[in-house]
Amino acid sequence: MTTDTNESGGTATVADTDFARDSLQAHSLGEAFQAYLNKLRGGDMGSLPAILGLIVLAIIFGLASDTFTTKLNIANLITQAGPICVLALALVPVLLLGEIDLSAGVAGSTGAMTAGLMIVDHGQSWPVAFLGAVVVGAVIGVVIGLLVSRLGIPSFVVTLAFFLGLQGVMLKFIGQGGSVRFDNEFLRGLAIKNVDPTVGWIGAIVIVVVFAGLSLRTYRTQVSQKLQHPPMSVVVLRIAALAVILLGVVWFLNQNRSRNPNFPIEGIPRMLIVVAVLLIVWMFILNRTRYGRYLYAVGGNAEAARRAGINVARIRTSAFVACSMMAAVSGILLAANTGKISPGSGGGNVLLYAVGAAVIGGVSLFGGRGRATDAIIGGLVIATINNGLLLLNNASWINSVVTGGVLLLAASVDAISRRRRSAAGV
Repeated sequence: MTTDTNESGGTATVADTDFARDSLQAHSLGEAFQAYLNKLRGGDMGSLPAILGLIVLAIIFGLASDTFTTKLNIANLITQAGPICVLALALVPVLLLGEIDLSAGVAGSTGAMTAGLMIVDHGQSWPVAFLGAVVVGAVIGVVIGLLVSRLGIPSFVVTLAFFLGLQGVMLKFIGQGGSVRFDNEFLRGLAIKNVDPTVGWIGAIVIVVVFAGLSLRTYRTQVSQKLQHPPMSVVVLRIAALAVILLGVVWFLNQNRSRNPNFPIEGIPRMLIVVAVLLIVWMFILNRTRYGRYLYAVGGNAEAARRAGINVARIRTSAFVACSMMAAVSGILLAANTGKISPGSGGGNVLLYAVGAAVIGGVSLFGGRGRATDAIIGGLVIATINNGLLLLNNASWINSVVTGGVLLLAASVDAISRRRRSAAGV
């Protein structure tokens, strides 16, 4: 938390969010690095533990299995991570408020079931079916949000009830032991098809150029208005890092990864494109819009946000709506990957993995802190654990134990970081 003095001499508490900046202006790369170290020592580690963990996991599995680092397996890992990353991304606005949505996975599959039934039983086109799934997600989110924000029922209880109830709804429409085929060419292609290599290169270059333009424009605006800003060297370093990572990924995935020389497989998986687009959208919402600032403010201190004129109940309701709508997209991606929707889809470990992904990535369970990228990084950690242990032919119980241990470690890091920030007075 940061405290500002108002005109009457009192103090106003403002949520300590990702919009907050260090009080000291860094004028060089060295000073910026020192400020970052001070930030880490103050307990604000963000997604750094998840990034380091992802690197360690990649090294371990790479040494333990010759298959892990192959182009084919990396592409498969990306496709497997897609639904979990999107569901984790869906949970970010709810977690930012310090709430939880245990029904997100089942709500997503309910939306996917709606899309599947509209296509199979009613002959609707995929855009109409997709819209139907999102609308179903929105309705679920509205009901949950109103029960939480207006009646004051704890989100844990409400979403647990929906978790159980929506499974009954799917069982009613699909039937015990039944399933709905999900074989629409476009929607199924989100999981099994790739983007043309040339399109991949063009898209990557456009993203780098746009990011560079926006970064430089923001820097000039901050300088001209005498606002706090990072040194130019940091801005250039961010642009260069994005370019290296993005172009490197495109180069790697554009190579032929087929085991059959007569049927080449190359290009970026479409699943990655969907995740990237959703990530960019949510980065914009959280970092560049009033709504994003309100989410952080309510999550940091709901009473202070209310006194500042923010409609807290409306923000809470909208967060659950956004979560369920995004969950519907995740459900469609999951169905595209498996090729079907069954009454058990979205249950089991799906939601647990998504919550774990968000927390592992750096989204605080206490609200007010976290970024969209944290959910994606955490999703990659979860997918890497699953993929790597599967390649090592370990028993399924080992997978659960390792994933649970990583989640507990991430939650512990979050709690310790929060305690250190409180002790440091930030």
